[in-house]
Amino acid sequence: MSEAPLWMTKGLSHHLVQELRSDHAGETGAVYIYKGIQAVAQWRGDLVLMAFAKAHGATEADHLVEVENWLPASQRSRLLGPWRLAGWLTGALPALIGRSAVYATIAAVETFVDHHYQQQIDHIHAHGGPEGLLPLLIRCQADEQHHRDESAALAGSHPGLFLRIWCWTVGWGSSAAVVLARRL
Repeated sequence: MSEAPLWMTKGLSHHLVQELRSDHAGETGAVYIYKGIQAVAQWRGDLVLMAFAKAHGATEADHLVEVENWLPASQRSRLLGPWRLAGWLTGALPALIGRSAVYATIAAVETFVDHHYQQQIDHIHAHGGPEGLLPLLIRCQADEQHHRDESAALAGSHPGLFLRIWCWTVGWGSSAAVVLARRL
């Protein structure tokens, strides 16, 4: 007799597996956003941006490990390569423009992620979930909110048209990525 899949033994519904798959893809992308920022910051010799990217990247790497503890490899997105590339470009491109573009980009990404985690938290409050998952989601959301708030404060309050369009595109891309990651 074969054993039940790991996700079933943890009490995850099909819906929560899909959500965790999207979280895993998102945290993978986030790790690579900061790798992209670090690469450009190192090339430019921008120590302030390097420190920012290393600190935030470490938090995202911790989130990734936590999600991986919940979601077995067989249930993870099959599109991790594209998520890595998209993340790296999402970090590197604004870093080529400057710190304000990076900070605005991070604020846009984290605004989306905050809402995404809130939907999952609301789902667990309404439908229940396995012990330990809700505190993880709340902790990850709090970290993302901190990243959003810090980045928004550093970005300043008057982004130009190009930066507003870029941030809208990043938010839209994040939404599209979640839809794909839930399925693939």
